[in-house]
Amino acid sequence: MNLPLLLAETMPEKFGLDWHYVVIQAVGFLILFGVLYQFAIKPVISQMDQRATAINAGLKYAEEMKAKLEAAQQTCESRLREAQVQAQQIVAEAQKASKELADRQQKDAAEKAASILTRAQESIELEKRKMLAEARGEIARLVVATTQRVLAKELTDADRNRYSESAARELSGV
Repeated sequence: MNLPLLLAETMPEKFGLDWHYVVIQAVGFLILFGVLYQFAIKPVISQMDQRATAINAGLKYAEEMKAKLEAAQQTCESRLREAQVQAQQIVAEAQKASKELADRQQKDAAEKAASILTRAQESIELEKRKMLAEARGEIARLVVATTQRVLAKELTDADRNRYSESAARELSGV
């Protein structure tokens, strides 16, 4: 006999193996494996696949939201910069308008002051002329009265007018 064949026959006998028990255990193991696969392993694998799909979808959604958030931030920043530029332009225009208004009001005030000063000077000149005319008349009257007393005689109306005109001419020349 052949040595490997002899060893193959003696080996199961040495360990106390009976082939029909081994076959029954193998069939039982295959049945148990089939039942476990059908009711335990297969649902667990499908749940793991679903979770992996959900996780991948969540990661993809998170990446999309991150991209949208970055785009929104960039849009927000650009709009904020535009708003700042517009605000600066509005402030500059307001400052320019207020300066123009202040200049215009200052010019108007200067014109009004010049007008008031001119009217005041004209009024003063008119009052001066009026006072001089009154003073001349009063001086002429005093000259006539003084002359009348000095000469100690009564002057006629014609003499009085002549002396008044003569005194007025002399005072106008003075």
